[in-house]
Amino acid sequence: MEFHPFNQPAPTLTNQFDDDRPLRSLLARMMPPDVRAAVTPSLREMGELTATELFRLQAEDRLNEPSLVSWSPWGERVDQIVLTNLWRRCEEVVPEHGVVAAAYDPTYGPYARLHQFALTYLFGPSSDVYVCPLAMTDGAARTLIASGNQALIDRALPHLTSRDPATFWTSGQWMTESVGGSDVGLSETVAQEAPGGGHTLWGRKYFTSATSSQMALTLARPEGNGPGGKGLALFYLETRDERGFLRNIEVNRLKDKMGTRKVPTAELMLRGAPATAVMGLSNGVRNITPMLNITRTWNSLMSVAFMRRSLALARDFATKRRAFGAPLSEKPLHLDTMASMAAETEAMLHLTFELIAVLGRLERGVGKRHDAALLRLLTPVVKLTTGKSAVAVVSEAVECFGGAGYIEDTGVPMILRDTHVLPIWEGTTNVLSLDAIRAMGHAEEVKEALDAESARLVSEITDPELARVAARAKGAMDRAIGWLASTAGREPLDVEANARRFGLTMGRSYALMLLASHADWSLRNERDARSKAAAMIFGDEPFDLVRDVPRDRARLAALDLA
Repeated sequence: MEFHPFNQPAPTLTNQFDDDRPLRSLLARMMPPDVRAAVTPSLREMGELTATELFRLQAEDRLNEPSLVSWSPWGERVDQIVLTNLWRRCEEVVPEHGVVAAAYDPTYGPYARLHQFALTYLFGPSSDVYVCPLAMTDGAARTLIASGNQALIDRALPHLTSRDPATFWTSGQWMTESVGGSDVGLSETVAQEAPGGGHTLWGRKYFTSATSSQMALTLARPEGNGPGGKGLALFYLETRDERGFLRNIEVNRLKDKMGTRKVPTAELMLRGAPATAVMGLSNGVRNITPMLNITRTWNSLMSVAFMRRSLALARDFATKRRAFGAPLSEKPLHLDTMASMAAETEAMLHLTFELIAVLGRLERGVGKRHDAALLRLLTPVVKLTTGKSAVAVVSEAVECFGGAGYIEDTGVPMILRDTHVLPIWEGTTNVLSLDAIRAMGHAEEVKEALDAESARLVSEITDPELARVAARAKGAMDRAIGWLASTAGREPLDVEANARRFGLTMGRSYALMLLASHADWSLRNERDARSKAAAMIFGDEPFDLVRDVPRDRARLAALDLA
């Protein structure tokens, strides 16, 4: 007797632009019709590429990881990093499709960032986190422009924004040392004046991503400078000489990480690496802030992109997987689960692209009166909120596949592992929550900007149900702001202890207002109720989280003290 076992069909992707109704609807609202018509072909092309060739290469390249070749066969130190097949393909795709360059193209003015990040949102999940060096490349370009250092701008910017794979550069961002990650003021790297001008850098960079990049921006302390962030300076360096050898840089090892294993993250020794000061010889932490704002925005975007990718695969699988007599797509409980995932994803999409829109206006000099203040708050708030949402949604998506979601060669576990980096890189949730507290506490215009924007969003909604949901969200935000105001004069550590709940309340309530506002627009302009359904579901999720938890109680529970 011949046995023919059942084999479960694998989930597949279709064009990721055409299949993403929330993205297309968002762009229809945020872009003028002529701009949207002009950029749509590039987005559709990327949507097809990411669902076909890149998705296939990602599966074929699953077991391949970067490797370090320290020595040549003849005993010469070479420290060559061998990249994976997909990363080598991405080195061509990125410049050809303008994934970085689109942000610096004047054609679409303040909408250039929307175009660029829509491309990135489609590209990123099929790139094995090649977006990591791209985030730092974009950040380096913006930082050099902000520096006004024309010699470095002329030298590096044409490479960083090139559309030619032969001339395109990526950039590293070398900040983390073993004495501290987010606390960069503890950096031990020393900058010595070089006899012929410039500086040489000495020290250990404990955790550097994009180590295969052609250049890097890094922090170091010029000899004689005082401690802390003000005593650091921002330096530019090119990593290799004309022969391809590292310039007084040694790669100790590649890091063995839980996820993002395709990213060649390394520990470096700087042994007199030649470097050029970007903006004087102090205030390095302040001067690298434009880079951090950009990389945090990329991080937020990739949180939403991974949520979207896991949801796309789970939706396709639900139509194919039959259990207990019917496809999962006909099971009410499974639909309820995916509805929560979809609503969370759409809310975070609108939150992230609101940040992107503000950034785009400011870069092109057409910002609204409050945009600079909004950016100061939204950058940390959006990053911390999307990072936590991404881990929750992608983890739920793994469960949607049952046992198959736990099997490595399905590719599903890799998405979860890679997603877990997003609440960590570019500032943990706690670090960003403190940034949000500082942003609100140090500038009255931040509160004014938030009041004005949230009031406008709520007042313009015409659908009664959506108006009520948005009003509840504004109430939660107002209570959070009121709580922060009430802490004036209190012990600072009491405020710090509750900062995470404040940051998440700000992010989730603002996301709900944005989603409700868009849903109302979609009802009126697209006659589409799907965003309203998402807003109503997301409105039932927790978003009013602020409460005072005594520090002593938390200390007892956390440390289990006698």
